[in-house]
Amino acid sequence: MLRSYLRAARRGRGPSRPEGPSGTLPAVELVLPGLTVDRRRLARYVRLCGGEPGEFLPPAYPHLLAFPAALALMTAPGFPLPALGLVHTANTLTRLRPIRADERLTVRVRTADLRPHPRGTAFDVLAEVSGDTDGDLLWHSAGTYLRRHPAEPDRPGAATPPPGPGGIAPPFAEEARWQLAAGAGRRYASVSGDRNPIHLHPWTARPFGFRRAVAHGMWTKARVLEALGPELPAAVRVEVAFRAPVPLPSEVRLALDRAPDGRSTAFTLTGAADGRTHLRGRADAL
Repeated sequence: MLRSYLRAARRGRGPSRPEGPSGTLPAVELVLPGLTVDRRRLARYVRLCGGEPGEFLPPAYPHLLAFPAALALMTAPGFPLPALGLVHTANTLTRLRPIRADERLTVRVRTADLRPHPRGTAFDVLAEVSGDTDGDLLWHSAGTYLRRHPAEPDRPGAATPPPGPGGIAPPFAEEARWQLAAGAGRRYASVSGDRNPIHLHPWTARPFGFRRAVAHGMWTKARVLEALGPELPAAVRVEVAFRAPVPLPSEVRLALDRAPDGRSTAFTLTGAADGRTHLRGRADAL
């Protein structure tokens, strides 16, 4: 992690367009075998997300296991975009069964699908978590990251982005309101290792176009999943679009729309003051 951040710092913000002759992603997969969970780190994470430690990993926790490998890929020589200032715009995770906190795991991470975006250039980080002994796939995710630069209407692919996951429509019932502190990004960074400067301080976020620090997308997603708690099926797919950054500090409103059969829950996270939609998603039983 430290080496990755040093490489990112040396590169800085970098150019606003993909580098290299073709602007392609390196065809590299990193494999981390024999991983075990640090129980103290896990307890800090769970409490930061509003829950209590238990026998199983929270649904979004494997993202933290994969993050060091993802950061290594994004800061390696030959990666076409600078890592500093990347914005997480969407994430889909699939849990095939609950993962015990004492299991040994193997994590695989790669990047894919470098493509134009209306606001810059996007790519995906793909992660898989399997049992270290039997090799069974337990969890996988796809996260979309954006390198922002001015939109160019005549650029291929610079079209209106698709709607949020599942075509979610109101009405939703308010479930909770959260006061997010100014230091929330720093606290999550200390647990997750994600020290992207846009999350830490206003003065480190401003060079990347943000007037204030903004919350980590995966922290807001994890807080929503903790709020759903026992409602989440053992095997579940959770799809989220991060529609607008959550400024810190702020107050946000969680609202839910539960399906009558209990197999699906749609949710939104909006600003309590202005009603702006920050996050929109759904959890579906497999």
